[in-house]
This record gives sequence, structure tokens and C-alpha cells, in this order.
Amino acid sequence: MAAGAVISANPLQLDIRSHRKCLAICFVITISSFQYGLDYALVGGFMAMPGFLKVFGYYDEVGRKWAIDPTVQQLISSLMTIGTFVGSLMVGPFSSRFGRRQGLWSASALNFVATAIMIGTTNLGALYFARFMLGISVGWFLTFAQVYINEAAPAHLRGIMFAIYQSQLSIGSIVGAAVDNATHLMLGQEAYRIPLAVFFAAPTIQTVALFFFPESPRWLMTQGRTEDAEASLRRLRNNNIKESEFQAEFNEIRVSTQQQMEQRGGKQLWIEMWKGRDRRRTLLSIAIICFHCANGSSWINIYTTYFLTTAGVTEPFSYSIMVTCMGLIGVLVSLFFVRYIDRRVIVLTGVGACGLCQLAFAVAWTAAPGTVVSAKVVVAFISLFTFFYVAYAPYAWLMGGEYPNNHLRAHTYGIGTALNFLGNWLGVFTAPYFINPASLGWNAKYGYIWFGSNMILFVFTWFFIPETRDRTLEEIHEMFEANVPARKFKGYVCESTRAMANAAMKEKDVEAVHTEEVNKERASKED
Repeated sequence: MAAGAVISANPLQLDIRSHRKCLAICFVITISSFQYGLDYALVGGFMAMPGFLKVFGYYDEVGRKWAIDPTVQQLISSLMTIGTFVGSLMVGPFSSRFGRRQGLWSASALNFVATAIMIGTTNLGALYFARFMLGISVGWFLTFAQVYINEAAPAHLRGIMFAIYQSQLSIGSIVGAAVDNATHLMLGQEAYRIPLAVFFAAPTIQTVALFFFPESPRWLMTQGRTEDAEASLRRLRNNNIKESEFQAEFNEIRVSTQQQMEQRGGKQLWIEMWKGRDRRRTLLSIAIICFHCANGSSWINIYTTYFLTTAGVTEPFSYSIMVTCMGLIGVLVSLFFVRYIDRRVIVLTGVGACGLCQLAFAVAWTAAPGTVVSAKVVVAFISLFTFFYVAYAPYAWLMGGEYPNNHLRAHTYGIGTALNFLGNWLGVFTAPYFINPASLGWNAKYGYIWFGSNMILFVFTWFFIPETRDRTLEEIHEMFEANVPARKFKGYVCESTRAMANAAMKEKDVEAVHTEEVNKERASKED
């Protein structure tokens, strides 16, 4: 399951050096996830920052410290998530008409406006509105970036690119936690305004870079723009690529997309995605994307600093940075094995380990609540949870984008992302009732619930999630069309897709031979 040669119709050279140009382009696109990680870390830290609490919280006379109302805490955190839900639902219709690049540019514009409002306001209503707008921006950043990478990167490098995507998210979280740590003792509004200003950096870089990047070739094919699609694919591939390999890849994309459009190229894509073979693809895509909210990551990511504070951990901001660094280590480790280990194995290991980590710190808190020992156990297993979660998370996103066909990918991925963030919102919104001492006060015992959830994910993956490592999107389409069972995807030979590639390569070889003969004939005449 984890080793052995992969059966693939990918006609390109299966190395990294030959695809440096595309990797560089996709790397810049992954900056979108930096923004998401930044928000998670920054806003979570605000909840324990006196400079922020003086403006949007209240002074607790009993505890003799600044605090925040649980409802305000919920709304500040969850309105961004609601925004991502709404924004993700808009991805499909927007993308069908305007493409992937325009979506990323629009996300940057919304980000600039929302950030400016958050920095300038001291009104809760304006802050709520800005958080919602920022959520739409983040939803577009995440979804459009992942769809673009799925459609642009060579099949054997999609896993690496999604690992880099997740690395950017972790780096964003580390930067956010570090900036919070540097400003959290400031008593004025600059304590949170300085961190918020960092929101301008990544979108500015990406906005400029997008002027030099091509549109997704597969999206262009769904629009019937064959010549533009070929030109786009050429811009994504290195100049020294063999023409026969390039034509083989392009022919796979061209023929397969045309077939998809002829078979199911209707205008009612929201309905079409639930019909026939596409129903299975839609359900699997949504399910694997929603693994992120179903494993309990949302409440740990948002409330790490707050939770560590209530658990009695000294220097919670420093520990929060350490936890985030564990996530970065996890995804960097995954870079070394993602090309060699099946995606099903990675996901099974990830959800199993995440479940056991949640169980461990829940048991520790049950046995010795509020003690120094239990607090240390909580910190240790939150760190391990973050390591395993971030190590497998990018490949759940990746598979969610691989399952739909080309003209339904944005709609399917959009609704999957929306439902995932709806689940995140439920986790974020309800977590204070469980962990806040003013409510149920469960603290780490909240992990019992998420242990059970992770075990359900493990069983679902074992029986229903297909293996797609190193497969082209056209191969994946062929296997779903053939109704191949999930456990047989790995060994299935995609004859039709191979024929598309071989036809283009033979045609190019014939042209090369003909050109050589003509040149020889001309040379002999000149002699």
C-alpha cells in the first residue's frame, strides 16, 4: 500500500529539475495560505492581549484584569469563518465566468479593504463587518489557489506543491504568533494594529506576481479556448521540455476536457455535480475536505493561546509559537515522503494519531485537572496533534481537488471548502462553552468528543477514499467514469488516457522524422 511502482499515464519526466518554472509559479500562488495561517495566529492571540481587550473587552473587577465577553470572542473568531463559507460558495459561479487569476486578484482587493477597516476602527460593529469581509477574502485565497495548483502542477509534483502550500500556512501562523508575542505587552492600540498591518504584505506580493503568470490551462479548455490553453501550458512548463512530452500532456488535457464537456457540459453546474458518476466524485471531494473541521483542529488552532492561559501554562504566547513550529516541522517532514508513500496511508496515519492525541490530553486533564503536570501533558499532546495534523492536512485538500472533473472542480471544491468552514465555525463558536471556565469549564476534556470524530474519519478513509498518487487529473477522471472501486484505484491501468498521450507523441515523432527527411533532401539538392 505504501510502496511499489505507481501506474501512471503521466508523459512528463518524473523529476523536479525539469519543472522548476512551474514550481516557482505555484510557490507564489501558495502565498494565499500564508494569509490564512496569519489570521488564525494573530486573532487567537488578540484574545489574551490587554491592548486589544481595553478597546473591545472589559475590566474584570473580580479577577482584576482585562477580559472579553464570550459572545464577542465568538463573533470575532467565527465571523471570519462565516465569511469564508459565503466566499467559498461564490467561487464556482465566479470562476466559471472569470477564471482562477481574477479570483485571486479579487481576494487581494477585499483583503486590503477589510484590513484597513480593522486597523482604523474602535467600533465592534465595524470590526464584525471587517472580519466577515476578510473571511470572504480568505475563502477566495484558499480555494482559487488550491484549484489553480491542482490544474497547473505536473501530476507527480502536486503532492509536493500542496506540502509547500501547507508550509506557507504554518509560516503564516508562526509569523502571526511571533508578531503577537512582540506586541502583546503594549498597552495601547498599537498592540494589535501592528500585527494587523502584516495582512497587507502577502496579497501585495501575489497581486503583482499574477500579472506575469498564465491562467489555468484546464480552465481555458473548459471555455473552448484551445490555443490559449496550449499557450498557458507552455508558459507553465520549462522551455527545454521535449515537444513530444508537451504535446502528449496537452493532448490528454484537450481530449479529456472536450469529452467531459460533451458528456456533461450543461450550464446548471450546481445540479450537474450531483448527477450520475459526478455524485460520487462530489461526495468524496466534500468528505475529504471536511476532514479538516472534523478532526478538531479548528478549536485548537483558534484557542491555543487562550486555552494555555486558562490551563495555567506560564508564557502561553511562547508556547503557542512552539506549537505552531511543530506544525511546520510536520509538513516539512512530509515533503520527504509524499512522493513515495500513498496518500491513503498518510491520511490514515494522520487522523489516527490526531485522535489519540486528543484522547491523551483529555484523559490527563480528567485524572489531574488544573495541575502543573496535566498542563504539561496538554502542551505536549497539543504539539503532537499539530505535528500530525499539519503533516497530513495538505493531502486531504489535494485529494479534494483531484476528484472532480475539470469544469466542475471550482463548484465542487467551493462547496466542499464552504462546508468545511461551516464545520470550523461550529467548532469555533461552540468551543468557548466547553473550555471557558465561565461556562462548562471542560478545558482539555473537550478532546473526548474529537477522539470519536477522528475514529470515524479513519474508518471512512479505509473503505471509501481512492488512491490518486502520481495520477494525472485525466486518469482520475477515467477511473471514476469506469466506476472503479476505491480500493482498486492504485492498480488500475488507464488505457484511454495513455492512448491520448501516445497518439500525440507518435504524431510528433512522425513530424520530426518528416522534417529530418525534408532537411536531408534539401541538403542533397544544394550539394
